Amino acid sequence: MTTLPRPTMELSADEARRIALRAQGFLGAPDRRSGVRGVLRHLGAVQLDTISVLARSHELIPYARLGAVGRGTVEEAYWKRGSEPPRAFEYWSHAACVLPIEEWPHFAFRRRAYRARPHWNHELPDGAYDQVIRQLRAQGPLTATELGGAKRTSEWWDWSGTKVAVERALMYGEVVCVERRGWKRVYDLAERAVPADLLHDELDDAECLRRLVRLAGRSLGVGTRADIADYHRLRAEQVEEVIADSGLVPVTVAGWSKPAWADPAALASPPRGRHRTTLLSPFDSLVWERARTERIFGFTHRLEAYVPKPKRVYGYFAMPVLAGGRLVGRVDPAREGRTLVARQVTLDGSKAVPAVAQALVEAAGWVDCTDVRVERVDAPGLREALTLELARSLA
Repeated sequence: MTTLPRPTMELSADEARRIALRAQGFLGAPDRRSGVRGVLRHLGAVQLDTISVLARSHELIPYARLGAVGRGTVEEAYWKRGSEPPRAFEYWSHAACVLPIEEWPHFAFRRRAYRARPHWNHELPDGAYDQVIRQLRAQGPLTATELGGAKRTSEWWDWSGTKVAVERALMYGEVVCVERRGWKRVYDLAERAVPADLLHDELDDAECLRRLVRLAGRSLGVGTRADIADYHRLRAEQVEEVIADSGLVPVTVAGWSKPAWADPAALASPPRGRHRTTLLSPFDSLVWERARTERIFGFTHRLEAYVPKPKRVYGYFAMPVLAGGRLVGRVDPAREGRTLVARQVTLDGSKAVPAVAQALVEAAGWVDCTDVRVERVDAPGLREALTLELARSLA
């Protein structure tokens, strides 16, 4: 067991919450000069997901921090265009994530682990791997379909041999995804797509882990070892091995039952500034870890998209509402033409009404909706107040 240094500072629960909000880009003036690329570099990972209600999650994440940034601008900030160097790549981090291209060397430990993996869920047909590499080398960037087929049947999991091969090459690091086209991964050879100064696996496992732990701590501001491990889905023992040498400092947080670590830069000045009021993707890194969300905000959050409809409590894609540095409600949205539909709204009392209305109206404008309709409110007595607030905001 590693001997831990004594905590250097005691934080109140409120201080920890504000530090976390600033670290995630929700406290203080948004940095519009660095834009979406700045958000990606600041967070270190932006989760991807197939669900699209108002927009896809990787679009919702910069919107929540910057406001109504153009959706085309979001795509341009992430993906490689033409002959320009890539700004980001897609890889397995917290889940499937967009990652800053500068992070490529830090995932050498994971690429090595995949190469050494003895068992896979999909069988790799003889010759398929080499064929994919030859095809990409000869033809340039291609989707799985262009390589020869993504699926053998209509079942999403029934990959073709070509898809198995190219996904294996992606995990190994011989192939990289630096673009999505029609939500399909576009694969290219890493030797061609990744800048030469980054294209290496020179960092040993300990150094990869040390850097990722430090970066996760910076993106969280303050967190337990479990919080830090979850950010890039590291194992607890991996974090334990390197955290003392990561540059993070031990702190105690009132009400937290586990030891915590903080980014020293986050402790250098009190977190101040204007709070964002916004809808959050359920896949936003501010709330993607349930235990941390409950500990910091006293807010129980669960994505119910994969829960049978009769068992859902808050709705298919319930989006937490952030206002004043608190999570004050949930909205399960949909779109009908140019109307944003709030299929279900959950409010933390009457004080949440103005904030939820503001978040709905701003989101509607961002996705080019001109009206907002509320179908259900968990507290029926607040429905009229919310409807009137929306009418005032839309007038």
